[in-house]
Amino acid sequence: MDNNSPELEPVVSDQTNGSLADWSNAPKLSDLKADLENARPSHEAATSKIKVWDDSRTIAGNAVKKFRKGQSTITPRLIQKQAEWRIPALSEPFQSSPDLFKVSPVGWEDVKGAQQNELVLNNQFSTVIDRVALVDEFTQELVYKGTAILRTGWDYQTRKAVKQEPIYEYQQDPSLAQTYQQMAQIDQTNPVSLLAYPQELQDGYNIFKEQQLSLRLTLVGMQNVEYDKVIRNCPTVEVCNVNNIFVDPACAGKIEKASFVIYSFETSTAELKASGLYSNLEKINVSNSSPLTAENFQSNSSDPNFQPSGEPRKRIVAYEYWGYWDIDNSGVLTPIVATWTDGGVMIRMEENPYPHGRPPFVTCQYRAVNKTIYGEPDAELLKENQEIIGAVMRGALDLLGKSANSQTGFQKGLLDSTNKQRFADGEDYEYNPNTSPVSGIHQHEYPAIPASVQYMLAAMNTDAESLTGVKAFTGSAGMSGDSLGTTAAGVRGALDASSKREMAILRRMMQAFVTVGRQIIAMNAVWLNEQEVVRITDEQFVPVRRDDLSGDFDLKLTISTPEQDEAKAQELAMMLQTMAADMDQGMKNLILSNIARLRKMPDLAHQIENYQPQPDPVQEQMQQLQMQLLQSQINLNNSQAQENGGKAILAQSKVGTEQARASQMQAKTDNDNLNFLQTQNGVKHQQQMELEQARGDNQLASQALKQQGTMDQIRQQHNLGLLANHASTTLNHESQLKQMHAQASLQPKQTTGSNQ
Repeated sequence: MDNNSPELEPVVSDQTNGSLADWSNAPKLSDLKADLENARPSHEAATSKIKVWDDSRTIAGNAVKKFRKGQSTITPRLIQKQAEWRIPALSEPFQSSPDLFKVSPVGWEDVKGAQQNELVLNNQFSTVIDRVALVDEFTQELVYKGTAILRTGWDYQTRKAVKQEPIYEYQQDPSLAQTYQQMAQIDQTNPVSLLAYPQELQDGYNIFKEQQLSLRLTLVGMQNVEYDKVIRNCPTVEVCNVNNIFVDPACAGKIEKASFVIYSFETSTAELKASGLYSNLEKINVSNSSPLTAENFQSNSSDPNFQPSGEPRKRIVAYEYWGYWDIDNSGVLTPIVATWTDGGVMIRMEENPYPHGRPPFVTCQYRAVNKTIYGEPDAELLKENQEIIGAVMRGALDLLGKSANSQTGFQKGLLDSTNKQRFADGEDYEYNPNTSPVSGIHQHEYPAIPASVQYMLAAMNTDAESLTGVKAFTGSAGMSGDSLGTTAAGVRGALDASSKREMAILRRMMQAFVTVGRQIIAMNAVWLNEQEVVRITDEQFVPVRRDDLSGDFDLKLTISTPEQDEAKAQELAMMLQTMAADMDQGMKNLILSNIARLRKMPDLAHQIENYQPQPDPVQEQMQQLQMQLLQSQINLNNSQAQENGGKAILAQSKVGTEQARASQMQAKTDNDNLNFLQTQNGVKHQQQMELEQARGDNQLASQALKQQGTMDQIRQQHNLGLLANHASTTLNHESQLKQMHAQASLQPKQTTGSNQ
């Protein structure tokens, strides 16, 4: 890891025991080498298999085989042929998409951070990391050796530089407060637009943002200032040689659970000094060092014995230990990193500087093997097939090579020397009459190759294809009209089975890159510059702050196979074909852009998404006239509707009258019908008779009533007469009595005197 940042500086101590870290329980070099020795048996068992696979695949490995003298030495390249078809199928899905990562937030509060992380990651894998070379090397290592190991790191490089900075005079100016507030609003929405303001206002805004002071800055001069210019500040991803990685055998196939990982690499004292991470470099003896002589190391150089001139450039081997150690006797393991050279000089020891706190290694298996980090390539399955094909081919070539093809034999005495020369020159010749040229001249030819040779070759190639799922282009047994099946269902089944096997490998590759992305996200949140500007399009720039990169995210890898993309494109094309008549133009453009993106035409997809059709003036005028006509029709319909509404109200008001009239008419009709029925059935006559009888009865009753009234009147008159007579009689009698009493009251004295 090349990094000069302060976060990664080692802690150096002056302890007499030679430890570089100020720990109470620092590990010794012997302790670290003991872990290396403990991991060696399992490592050598895996690397020995890898050597066998490489020897079976390469010409150099096949050249060491021993063949009998005079026999063919050809060796078929079955393993390499299968790998050549497998590698593009696995690497192309990672290269086809312009954006490799899709970052999704876990919660709503992480939405902004997820968007920023996605921009940063895709930009880093498009610009600072050579994604094409990385994916190709990673895929080749995986296909050839069955295991690929990625190592993440951080590259931080600076150099001294001089720049001119302005010298200002500061003056309090409250009138600029509104301008600075407007710039603050722009800073929240589109910070890049602040670059359009003069430098004086930008610097004044920075002061306003920090100290809330409205100052007017007046430029009075310029000054040269020396500073550390950042040349590189970005993550790194490299593919490690599997032979140089030693992993804890007890990790059960999960490198994240390994208690240590040791990585041997080739370097020089100049590179170690330039990184700024190492100490004790003066103790390294490079006079007799050579990477080839280092134990547990396989050089990646084409010439391992090459040594540049000059001690700073001499190639040496260093061992980097990533693991966990109880550094303070507390019983708690702390992630550490330690580095020593092949000569036994400890040059680095510190706590693991990575924010994620784990060894920076990610493993991937081609064909998963349980409980081990090492996988198996196709060479493990194809070794026997390749050897059988080689034996059959060498036998066929030996059969052809030992024949005297195109040689001509003559029977002795058939031709003399003169005619033999004429025969050789292609001229007419004479032969002796004792023997015919038909039987005296023999033309040698290659012998016929037995049919069993073709059968064995076809059988081995077919078996190899069934083992790997890779369909080879091998003559009659290769790609043809019936090579995948005689029916569409059979062809689809064969392609589905092959694509599923590829997707199983792709998922493991995707998981490896997802883990790499997570580690880079953790490093970006700590070591990225305060503000990184990421280019999204040719017009838009989005600034990314380091504080926005923290959070919890679901990292996804947007890869797909060409077969899947083609199937999706065909489905969208069918959808567009069936629904285009009733579909909005915007929806059409959306589907067309997706089809273009699936067909790997991002420029066309962008043009379709942003396409705005230019209106035809004639068509536009016709549309305006049509709009006017429609408006007129709408106004006419509205007026008619209003008129109909008024008529409806009038009709509604007449509803009662019409209902009463209808009831009256209905009643009259019912009455007429009733009269007709009564007349027809005699009811009317019966009623008439009953009416006449009722009238007669009424008349009789009336006459009787009148007579009774007359009788009653006569009786009353008689009674009244009697009463009147009685009353008059009574009155007369009473009046007579009164008169008599009156007379009597006048006569008593006379009566008394006479009596005397």
